[in-house]
Parts: sequence; C-alpha cells; structure tokens
Amino acid sequence: MDMPKAIVMEEKDNVATLITSIDKGHQVQIEVGEKKIEVQALDDIPYGHKIAFKDIDKGGEVIKYGEVIGRSTEHIKAGCHVHIHNIESISLGNL
Repeated sequence: MDMPKAIVMEEKDNVATLITSIDKGHQVQIEVGEKKIEVQALDDIPYGHKIAFKDIDKGGEVIKYGEVIGRSTEHIKAGCHVHIHNIESISLGNL
C-alpha cells in the first residue's frame, strides 16, 4: 500500500485529515492505529480538510484527535467531505 493520504491521531476518531487533495472517486489510504483502511472519496476534498472513514448518523458526534469537534447536521457516509456544510459546532456544555 502506498503512503497514507490521510492521517488519524486516535483510534476513536471517525474523520481523518487529508495530507493531499483528493478527487471524487479516488481511493484514500488511512492508517488507524495498526490498521490500514481504504475509503473511496465521494466528493472532491481539498488538502487539510476532513474525510469521514466511518458513517456518522445525523446528529452524531464528529471526532478528531480523540475529541468531539462538532455534531453532524446530516447523515455523513464514509468517504464524504466533512466540513462546515455538514457539521455544526457545539459548546462543551452541550456534549
């Protein structure tokens, strides 16, 4: 397998950060702990943005670096671009 194109810091994460831009339809290689997985990009996703590598239900927590960074505003399929168009910020008091 080639060098990963996305990074995950914690095994409980459900999104990865891209280290290169990815075009819709391309396979994204992700290392999650000792596991290496591939997910097909369902959107064009720019460098530095997030890709879901697990399905996230509407209203589900978006987890990056082992921390909840927001809540999904729609069902997000594995391979989708995760950004401000489909997540909302939440205050720590609302977790």
